[in-house]
Amino acid sequence: MKSIPSLARKNPAAAQKKPASIQPAFTSALLTLLFVLPLNLFAQDGWRDLFNGENLDGWIQRNGEAIYFVEDGAIVGEAVMNTPNSFLTTDRDYGNFILEYDVLLDTRVNSGVQIRSESKQDYMNGRVHGYQVELDPSPRRWSGGIYDEARRGWIYPLTRNKRGQAAFRNGQWNHFRVEAIGNEINVWVNGIQTTRLVDDLTLEGFIGLQVHSIRSEEQEGTQIRWRNIRIMTDNLDQHRSVPDPDVPEFNYLKNELTDHERRQGWRLLWDGESGDGWRSVRSEQFPSNGWLIEEGELVIPGSDELEERPGDLVTVDQFSNFELILDFKFEEGANSGIKYLVDPERLHEEGRVLGPEFQILDDRNHPDADQGVAGNRRLGSLYDLIPVWNLSEQSSNIRAHGAGQWNRARIVSKDGIVEHWLNNIKVVEYDRNSQMFKALVANSKFADQEDYASWPQGHILLQDHRDRVSFRSIKIREF
Repeated sequence: MKSIPSLARKNPAAAQKKPASIQPAFTSALLTLLFVLPLNLFAQDGWRDLFNGENLDGWIQRNGEAIYFVEDGAIVGEAVMNTPNSFLTTDRDYGNFILEYDVLLDTRVNSGVQIRSESKQDYMNGRVHGYQVELDPSPRRWSGGIYDEARRGWIYPLTRNKRGQAAFRNGQWNHFRVEAIGNEINVWVNGIQTTRLVDDLTLEGFIGLQVHSIRSEEQEGTQIRWRNIRIMTDNLDQHRSVPDPDVPEFNYLKNELTDHERRQGWRLLWDGESGDGWRSVRSEQFPSNGWLIEEGELVIPGSDELEERPGDLVTVDQFSNFELILDFKFEEGANSGIKYLVDPERLHEEGRVLGPEFQILDDRNHPDADQGVAGNRRLGSLYDLIPVWNLSEQSSNIRAHGAGQWNRARIVSKDGIVEHWLNNIKVVEYDRNSQMFKALVANSKFADQEDYASWPQGHILLQDHRDRVSFRSIKIREF
């Protein structure tokens, strides 16, 4: 912190005119002003600089060999070929904090700032992992979203925050504010909220400045600049910002709703502990055997675990216009599905209940992935009718997680318009009342079913397809 110039230095003559009797008192008061007042102001303000503007004291480089140096009061990270992601990290960890920084990004490279991150030898040989506040100059514009580095990948892409996508300005200095308090992580870019995340996987860790690995010589020497990096760790409730109510909240807590979700009309469709709200398609009761409740997960075992299959589960309630979110995990080679708008009295194929199906499939190991037409039996597809496509990025990469990893399904049904989302990426959209949809049905395995998927309401169904699949955090709200 810069010292305040003394009055004597500004006007020595004036200082000499002071009577000798009051000169010591004046000097004492001035010293108090010089040294005590700035410290008091610092304590009241609550901010602490993480970068002194002159050197890299307090920072440690990890993993890759990108070049970090200080220039014009900014930390500069420079990309180098043939090296993995590089991170310049703080030499201490932070749990609850408000972090602010300015950043200028070369539009040819991707980057980010790690928060609550770790580097441990027993995890991928010390690879930095944890939450990353994204810097993304690409046309998709996900700057300010959250990427879970070396763990789950994207957990808050800006696919549902159009205003947030427009916040970052390519080729200019941008101001970021990150509030990590308890299990909440909120991010603002240039005053516009981009992320509203609730997650408790990691609650403490270091802060790091990433220089991403590069693949082309054109990116060699590209730079990212950070300045005005400061942090606040005390009295955070007095300084936290009010979240934008229009920014979607992504909640990854296990079988738990946030206060915001309750206000938005969400309710748990499964409580994580009992069979309440669910029944077998074969009876009015929850199955007495077969379906398991294990550590907050609703599990259907595989064929080698059960002699007698319990059959599908359906909700007791029926739904018409709704938004459904749930997490699922499947074993290697698994096939299953989430059906909606189902009528248990409508049966097809060996007694299977009819209804539109969000396909669950291990695309890498199950032969059904190459059956059907153009991928309409792959993970996230509308089974046997509409193939998956990354509609959020206009790409074939649907960002699915493989066997043994959790995926998130989101199904929205409103006035006949239906959307499938996989890991917060829109992968299917259709109008079940349209002529196009009827034509698809007429050329599918459901062609002999009158008015397929056109009934006004129905149950939610979790499929028993003889493979082990786990479900959790099942929640719904109705429109």
